[in-house]
Amino acid sequence: MVVTPPRRGHSAYPERNAGDEIAGLAARKAAARLLAAVIDARTPLDGLSDNEHGHPQYKALDSRDRALVRAILVTALRHRMTIAGLLSKRLEKPLPPNATALSHILHVAAAQILFLDVPDSAAVDLAVTHAKSDPRTLRFSGLVNGVLRSLARAKEAELAPALAATNEAPQWFSERLTAACGADKARAILAAHRHEAAVDFTVKADPTLWAERLGGIVLPTGTVRVEKLAANVADLPGFTDGAWWVQDAAASLPARLFGDIRGQRVADLCAAPGGKTAQLILAGAQVTAVDASKNRLARLKQNLDRLGLTADLVQADLLDYRPGHLFDAVLLDAPCSSTGTVRRHPDVPWTKTMADVEKLADLQRRLLAHAVGLVRSGGRIVFSNCSLDPIEGEELCRAFLAGKPGVAADPIRTGEFAGLDPFLTSDGTLRTTPADLALESPGISGLDGFFAARMRRTD
Repeated sequence: MVVTPPRRGHSAYPERNAGDEIAGLAARKAAARLLAAVIDARTPLDGLSDNEHGHPQYKALDSRDRALVRAILVTALRHRMTIAGLLSKRLEKPLPPNATALSHILHVAAAQILFLDVPDSAAVDLAVTHAKSDPRTLRFSGLVNGVLRSLARAKEAELAPALAATNEAPQWFSERLTAACGADKARAILAAHRHEAAVDFTVKADPTLWAERLGGIVLPTGTVRVEKLAANVADLPGFTDGAWWVQDAAASLPARLFGDIRGQRVADLCAAPGGKTAQLILAGAQVTAVDASKNRLARLKQNLDRLGLTADLVQADLLDYRPGHLFDAVLLDAPCSSTGTVRRHPDVPWTKTMADVEKLADLQRRLLAHAVGLVRSGGRIVFSNCSLDPIEGEELCRAFLAGKPGVAADPIRTGEFAGLDPFLTSDGTLRTTPADLALESPGISGLDGFFAARMRRTD
């Protein structure tokens, strides 16, 4: 299991450059600082590594070092428990609770030694230099050197057994996943989280043609999947022409559940970044896309412009949104804990808690109650999110339908949509997990964790 970081264009070994700084040290310092923000302050990684609004230490790096930092952090988070266990074996006693800076330096270096294509000596030397440069860790520089050199010597013998024996998740997440899915399914999901997700494309037409052009395959659901991209997304054929957009196969399913919506007025609530909006437009609907964020709505417009599609865009807090007419159908892809996206966002289990899941479930209930009031009698509502937890999915919908007169379940029927049957529950809802859709290799298999339920207004 070796992950190769993007080429950086310079040596990873510590050398003096013209500014009398050590090459690569700034990137390692930024990686440790951002890892601290994720683990200690529960700050999402995407925000920290945003090229425009991210952490100052990250933005100060050139594009190659930013790519390296992202590779280190994703790896350190994806394999955090394995790294912690192998480091712990080399410590006479656990690090004190206040030694978080030291812990992050060790984890950043260990991620490189164990999983990235970085020379061991470079990872060790840069970590030692980093430790010496920080007053909090200066006196531990010898420990850093000894622990990491020991790790480098032993990785061939110890890494595989450690991976086999380790659960890569914080305790709250592992326990909740087991309670929700059962022990076997939970283990399969956690194993899938160790693998980077493939890149999925929703195409306007002719998925077979675009699978050939992009070097991928067509999934049973019609999505085109590519395991490894040969270029940046914007440089791929079809991007400029608006022939496709990037969208996980599972995320493309909820918008399909309305069936024939040609000529209907459909609201896409919490719409950004717009993948589902685009699907609804292509299906022939007159779409109103609603989102609370001005910036996210601007991004949605940019995406639709590239695709040559148009919708009525509305910036509004959904709970305050009261249009002058009712819609024929409403899609609510609600804000959630995002625990279904850990393959793409390995920081999620470390930045969320069970309290967050419960708080978001309460918000979803309120949003769903409001969304129902936006659809005409007889109209359909599709509720979805990218959480693995039934509290935000199956349990929420059962409780909602039991306590909400005028709304009834509208179960998805077997055979109603191509490729969806393996993901249907006994209640007629849809549930996908990263352990589903087993194909030839782990890198091409799996889906984001998604839940979707269809309802109909009856009053």
